[in-house]
Amino acid sequence: MDQFAEFVGNHLILMTMFTLVSIALIWNLTQDQVGGIPRLSPIEAVQLINHEDALVLDVRESSEYEQGHILDSQHIPLASLSKHLKKLDKHKSKHVIVSCQSGARSLQACHTLKRNEFLNVYNLKGGVLAWHNAQLPLTTEKQLKQKT
Repeated sequence: MDQFAEFVGNHLILMTMFTLVSIALIWNLTQDQVGGIPRLSPIEAVQLINHEDALVLDVRESSEYEQGHILDSQHIPLASLSKHLKKLDKHKSKHVIVSCQSGARSLQACHTLKRNEFLNVYNLKGGVLAWHNAQLPLTTEKQLKQKT
């Protein structure tokens, strides 16, 4: 214990930064909303999809989307979302779950949708990575073509 106290004393700035980063990480992981946008776990998203016929909007790049995506998700890369908002107009009053790889780009997309009067917008917490880690299925265009 003496060595720990000595280490902290000798590395006060490092320990302060470590503490602040740890607090920020824990705070971020426990929040149900970020920037006023509700976050859904993959299981909560499945429930909303099944019970409320929610739209899943995938804002990843095409190469990411082709590697695997949530079944029946609509793909519009974040960079072109503003240009394609008209395509989504019919969903303004529906529940819209926005996904990306980890949840950062989808948060930006959620803000864009909110600014354009979409009423029920949710960010998929942890993105497609969390979806995959929850052992929920992903599909590819190749798999979809094989079924038809």
